[in-house]
Amino acid sequence: MTIPTGADSPRNPLRLILGSRGSALALAQARWVQARLGEKEPGARPEIRIIRTEGDRSQSVPLASGTTVGIFVREIEEELLSGRIDLAVHSLKDLPTAQPAGLEVAAIPVREDPRDVLVLREGKGLDDLPPEAVVGTGSPRRIGQIRAVRPDLRFEAIRGNVDTRIRKLREGRVAALVLAAAGLNRLGITDITFHPFPLEMVLPAPGQGALGIEIRSGDGSLADLLRRALDHPHSSAAARAERAFLKELGGGCRLPVGSLGTVEGGELRLRGAVAAVDGSGVLRDEERGPVLSPESVGERLGYRMLRSGAAELMARTPPGAGE
Repeated sequence: MTIPTGADSPRNPLRLILGSRGSALALAQARWVQARLGEKEPGARPEIRIIRTEGDRSQSVPLASGTTVGIFVREIEEELLSGRIDLAVHSLKDLPTAQPAGLEVAAIPVREDPRDVLVLREGKGLDDLPPEAVVGTGSPRRIGQIRAVRPDLRFEAIRGNVDTRIRKLREGRVAALVLAAAGLNRLGITDITFHPFPLEMVLPAPGQGALGIEIRSGDGSLADLLRRALDHPHSSAAARAERAFLKELGGGCRLPVGSLGTVEGGELRLRGAVAAVDGSGVLRDEERGPVLSPESVGERLGYRMLRSGAAELMARTPPGAGE
């Protein structure tokens, strides 16, 4: 066991304990961080400790039910606060916008492809699906944006890892799946064909494709090491703006909210979308601002979209909707 240390305490990177969920994707992400630390900081190859979370145990609970905030991170954060691990690797979109006291995100590494993709047994895109085809996703954000284009489609929530979802597609239980490109890329899945949604049609979840490296607040030596070795300024600015946008709208994975930040010409561009889950409307807008003030960009966009009717669209999300 490691013991919590203060900002001025010496840090031995050989003794670091990294906490992660045990899914194939979570471990791929943890091993990437482990390898990256080894490349940037000779001798820094932390031990990975698997922690089983409520989300791993409760496969029947809809992920956006309103009672599942932090379902994939709570136990990991408890281990971090207790000092039994030194850092945690999360999919950033799983981290609640309000973190527990005593914890902070020290680094956001270079981002994977943030887009959602359509996985089909036949065809090349949404237009190839027959009327009333069943699409495997329970995400209010995805459903609302896709229904705005194809209101005839039906949706079925599918839990489980990526392999489980793909197997259900191949068995014919659904005609298509909506998945995150980042997960497929990180797992090295190449035996399926997938088609990215245009960003004008489907914006990803805030933080999708990004990792959040969480540590105890005040652990200055570790924070410095992680920022030096892992943090990617443009990915960090984009993800922080997206999370601030989501927080301004009310936070939480149950909201049908998509956003994507990009750095263009030295300026941060943040796109946002709020969709009615019944497909009756999608509100889209964007904001630009300084890369060094990403939270303010997200807050401004969220405030303006609330004034434009975002709250009314979000209110059409049925209780229990979830992935």
